Amino acid sequence: MTDAGPVSVGEIVARIRDQAAGRRAVSVEDMVAVLGRRSYGPFLLVPGLIGVTPLSGIPMVPAVLAVIVALFAIQIVFGRSHLWLPDILGRRSFAAGQVRDAMARIEPVADKLDRWFYGRLPGLTGRHGVRMAAAMCVVLAAFVPLFEMVPFAGIAPMSAIAAFGLAILVRDGALMLAAILISAGAVAGLAWVLL
Repeated sequence: MTDAGPVSVGEIVARIRDQAAGRRAVSVEDMVAVLGRRSYGPFLLVPGLIGVTPLSGIPMVPAVLAVIVALFAIQIVFGRSHLWLPDILGRRSFAAGQVRDAMARIEPVADKLDRWFYGRLPGLTGRHGVRMAAAMCVVLAAFVPLFEMVPFAGIAPMSAIAAFGLAILVRDGALMLAAILISAGAVAGLAWVLL
């Protein structure tokens, strides 16, 4: 297991794709292991990105992703240096073919994200900014089950979670602000649908 975290979205996608190569299933623990436990951004970004692929249409996948996000985000809020995953979630696995397909869909987007987002307003991605983003991800994850009542509506909060994770990964404060706006839009959209 490596503790050196990835520094770009493309590197995250490559690590997970390589982990799924030649296998029948990939567990959550396998993905955690290849991302390294010291880097916060990937642990919000990866579930968020998976949550905006067709995998999110599989029943219970958004809920599992939301639990994973909440678990990691709570640890980030409390400033843990090594992120922990309980065995019951770590053993949860996805078909390797589905993971490879999801990464293939994300890869072209990853290249664009790596070109577009980089170190703007880095003060917003300092320790306090990261903890604030993690707290917002906990709130968004709590809303995911409500979004699941409408097919693929969970894409909205997962997009915001992915944006927070990317902002932390590439230290882009402008993206952090955009993630806050996406979060507000997602919650407002859910309120409008439910009311």
